[in-house]
Amino acid sequence: MAGRIRWTAPFTWLGRVVRVPGEERRSLVQITKAAAAAVIAWLVATSVLKLPQPFLAPYAAVFLVQATVYRSLRGWAQQVGAVSVGVLLAAGAGQLIPSMTVALGLVVFAGLLIGSWPGFGDSGVWVGVTGMLLISYGNATEPVLLADRLLETALGAAIGAVMNAVVLPPLHGERLREATSRLASAIGDVLEETAALVRGGEQAEAADRLHERMRDVRSLVADAEDAIGWTRESRYLNLRRRREARDEPLANLISLWPPLAQLIDAVSEAAQSDQPFRHPGEYARGVVGELLETLAEVARSGDPAKQDRCRALVEEIDHLLVTPTDEVTTSIGLGAMALPARRLVQRLEAD
Repeated sequence: MAGRIRWTAPFTWLGRVVRVPGEERRSLVQITKAAAAAVIAWLVATSVLKLPQPFLAPYAAVFLVQATVYRSLRGWAQQVGAVSVGVLLAAGAGQLIPSMTVALGLVVFAGLLIGSWPGFGDSGVWVGVTGMLLISYGNATEPVLLADRLLETALGAAIGAVMNAVVLPPLHGERLREATSRLASAIGDVLEETAALVRGGEQAEAADRLHERMRDVRSLVADAEDAIGWTRESRYLNLRRRREARDEPLANLISLWPPLAQLIDAVSEAAQSDQPFRHPGEYARGVVGELLETLAEVARSGDPAKQDRCRALVEEIDHLLVTPTDEVTTSIGLGAMALPARRLVQRLEAD
């Protein structure tokens, strides 16, 4: 069975690449671009510039095919800067320190220390690594070879960055759409479960389960915020940015989190309380339950007709709160549910 899984998994992955314009397809495109950038960097360095042993050129090219165009261009500047500092450290150590062992230790120590500066980003480690390679290969005292290392690094990094920016520059629209779909579905499910709890009155166990579901929604909200961040970053300097999906619908869903959490707290407190005046009467619970069920449909579909029904139900709840009836007059619970429910309606209308 293990062997079968090992052999079928790649074909399943490739099948998704063909069928779905998602994460797998973007990964394959980026892998292909990285390989092409490495080959081009190697050919230019060896055949055009005639550099001896230009191993840093393809190495730098591969690492500059980043998840976004912005990161590639920023990485180019960081990597060239880090390698330049590493070369200068190696050159200084090679001239001033006769012992290769001592020079190696000092260059690695100083390089990693300098590389920890946030301005170098993930490329900071290159300061120490570059210095270490040059000292250990015996190139630190040869100015021509030091210049070659700088040239090949700048060349490889530039080829990788340009390849990423020009050939199918990466976008993250499918991640945005997936996050929107997952979050809308989860919010709809939680609203329906909350409606069932409201209609059922006191159900302490159901309230506990609802709080568990809310933790799942909070995790999806965090993932959605991350998806928006990646999508917005992927638009910077991207030639395909006009084809990217809009992030406003997902941002609007994220804005539902605070009133949704407040609503769950209000419903749970009413369900678990032993004080009768905290429980709305049966009719009021029915109105709130219908509102939450309708809100669940709006969260999933954005249906304007359902939004109109939500507004009408909010107005009915407001009427119940100011109407002196036996079942509502002393109900603190209904008032606590009304405010976050109204905010949910308002934020869904903003979409």
